[in-house]
This record gives sequence, C-alpha cells and structure tokens, in this order.
Amino acid sequence: MLGLPLHYLLKHPFAGMAVLASHPLETWTRVQETYWAQREQRGPQCPYEADEKWERRLHEELGVPWPCESAWEFCKLWPDVMRELEAKGIQAGPQSFGSWNDGDAGFVRAIWCLTNHLGAKKVVETGVAHGVTSRFILEALERNKAGHLWSIDLPPIEKFWQWQIGAAVGGRYPERWSYINGSSRLRLPKLLSKLFQIDLFIHDSMHSEHNVRFELDRRGLV
Repeated sequence: MLGLPLHYLLKHPFAGMAVLASHPLETWTRVQETYWAQREQRGPQCPYEADEKWERRLHEELGVPWPCESAWEFCKLWPDVMRELEAKGIQAGPQSFGSWNDGDAGFVRAIWCLTNHLGAKKVVETGVAHGVTSRFILEALERNKAGHLWSIDLPPIEKFWQWQIGAAVGGRYPERWSYINGSSRLRLPKLLSKLFQIDLFIHDSMHSEHNVRFELDRRGLV
C-alpha cells in the first residue's frame, strides 16, 4: 500500500476509476487505512529504544543456545539473496519499495531463527513488498522439510511497483508458498478461520495502531 491512495485516484482519474471498478471494497479499505495511519501520525509518537542484546534475549526466551548455528546459516544466505535482487535491478533496503522498506537483516534474521527453532509449519505474514522476509521463511521451511507460508499483501495501485512483488522469492518453493492478493482486513480473518491454528504470525503491513490491533486481535494472536 503506497502513498496516498485517494490523492492518486484524484490525480489519475481514468486509472483510478478502473481500479475502483475492479476492486471497490479493497480500494475503499486502502483509503480508510491510509486515513487512520495519517491521523495517528499527528498524535504522540512512541520513543522506541534499541536493545543491543535482543538476539541473545530472543534465544534465551526460546531456550536455545546463543550463538546458534541457524544464525550463521542465515549470514551465509543473506548476501546471495541480495545479489539476486540486484541482478533484477532491485536495490533492497529502506524505502526501496516506494515509501516502504524491505525487511532488514536483523528483523529477517529473527524471523529465520524463530521459524527454525520453533519448527513452525503453519506461518502467516502480512506485507510482502520484494518478498525478502518471505524468501527466508520459505528457505527455513525447506530446510526443515515441512511447512507452508501464507502471505497477504495488497498490491500498490501504481503499476510500476507491481512486477516487483515477491521478487526475492521468484518461482521458488511453489508448493510451500501461497500469495494472497488483498488487504489483511479482508483476507486475514477468513484465512485464520480456515487454518484454525498457526505456529507463527508476522505483521509487516501498515504499522498503524489501528491496523496492528486488528491483525493481532484475530483469533487471539495476542
């Protein structure tokens, strides 16, 4: 979900009318979520503080040794994935997908370790962009020889970005990956009802409190 959908629809009326006609509910949902995100930005902001020992603490909570072998495997794979994206003309990183970011190495490494150490078999994520996080989840599932990833993402309105969705995954592991085109607000409840129980949930879509609470409140994820 990029930029200001309502502004885009007004600036590009013919393209906007086509999008609205083909996906009216998704378009309205996109406008609503952007409104809530902008409204929250005008309020007090949370002063985040980094924890330099987060990785050790994560492994302590999981009850596994640190440093762990899984993290070293990640470090060997990360540069290969970045080179693959660069070969496609994509420079992954902050604001590389319009105004959105790809999962950075720390975030993705945490998800990689969680998937491996928990032996997760049913994994759901919201937000895809270039699919960096998706790729590493799939690599972890493949190493474990079990599991499936369901990724929910509403493609950008701008066609320029649409071909880049999931580029880091490419055609790998089709039997392990289901990409669900649409907003989490419309797609997540139905998916969770179908799966009944999941092992790991990753929120990486719009980070407004309105949206985060909605996603985590589904099926008691908090």
